[in-house]
Amino acid sequence: MRRLIVNADDFGFTSGVNRAIVEAHSRGIVTSSTLMANGAAFAEAVELAIRNPQLGIGCHVVLIDGEPLLDPEKIPSLTHSRRFRDSLKSFAARALSGRIADREIFAEATAQIHKLQGTGVAVSHVDTHKHTHLFPRILRPLLRAARECGVRAVRNPFGPRLPMRSSQLMQRPTLWTRYAQLRILGGFAKNFHSTVAQEDFVTTDGTLGIEVTGTLDEKLFHAIAESIPEGTWEFVCHPGYNDADLQKSNTRLRESRQTEFHVLTLPAAREIFAQRSIQLISYRDLVAGA
Repeated sequence: MRRLIVNADDFGFTSGVNRAIVEAHSRGIVTSSTLMANGAAFAEAVELAIRNPQLGIGCHVVLIDGEPLLDPEKIPSLTHSRRFRDSLKSFAARALSGRIADREIFAEATAQIHKLQGTGVAVSHVDTHKHTHLFPRILRPLLRAARECGVRAVRNPFGPRLPMRSSQLMQRPTLWTRYAQLRILGGFAKNFHSTVAQEDFVTTDGTLGIEVTGTLDEKLFHAIAESIPEGTWEFVCHPGYNDADLQKSNTRLRESRQTEFHVLTLPAAREIFAQRSIQLISYRDLVAGA
């Protein structure tokens, strides 16, 4: 049996991202989305989530880029000049060297999840902006925060050994480089699985799509869809309208969001899963069946 959660990240980032996510759900293959509590378009995203009850909603916990919900002075290991640090490389170095305080991660993550729940949104799961919870120092306090809020599912940020045929990777050198980087980070996978099991959380067999973030097109989508292994997987995507708000925002994903939106709403996208007997589910379904 093969099941797939199609999760759109960055709900609440901009109005154009919000609109694309909801449309990719209503007339496409998106089954789930993760909402940013500190997003500029948070209030609109909440309204859209309530109006689209079949769309599963998780919390996209942000610990890098943007502004925290808590007073920055209370979380100094996460912030600089009253904002989150915006370098993933720097964040990784600090996480690996123990320079990020567990209690600060727990406090900020709890505040973000509570903000979503305070609007009446049922939070199905948690993940993190730029997948920072793949680092052990981030994972444990994140899971404690989720449990404190009554959430018991988390994204597994590690993919299958080969997300698509090697010939397809080799045709695109940038993808091969990205894949190699993810293989190195895969060294944290064993810790992730043992920690999630110890904390009794629900997760998938892994994640697809991370290696093609910013480059996903119809050809790559088909390549990934044709390579989905047995089990339950999550496909990570970033649809959006490349409007003026997105152009002004601090993100490298602009034109690519529009391309992803197009791919996710193609009639052929749903057909390819049906032809391969791949069932589309959400995190709510995953938790209900656990």
